[in-house]
Amino acid sequence: MPGYNAELARFAGLDAQVVGISVDSVYSHMAWQKHDTGVLNFPLGSDFYPHGEVARKYGILRESPMPLPGINERAVLVVNKQGIIAFAKVYDLGELPPNEEVFAALANVQATATAAK
Repeated sequence: MPGYNAELARFAGLDAQVVGISVDSVYSHMAWQKHDTGVLNFPLGSDFYPHGEVARKYGILRESPMPLPGINERAVLVVNKQGIIAFAKVYDLGELPPNEEVFAALANVQATATAAK
């Protein structure tokens, strides 16, 4: 997430808003930013209650018997302005998703929107 924080201007240049979400509580997010990632300058939503409801709807909630059930997969989704998922990829939990993949997806969304005009 700090990698996204460092590139917020580039995301904005592609007409994109970064939003994070996890099944952790708001208090966990606050502690995590204080002790680990530093302050994130984009919205970080809590999918705590009902637990994992948003993640479940996107198909990225780890459920039994999967290892570490009850947490989100590490996933990146790009949703266009019409609410359609234009890019989705699940990464290993220990992997930091490369920003360049997301920037390429965003450029594609922009090109598609421009062509449709």
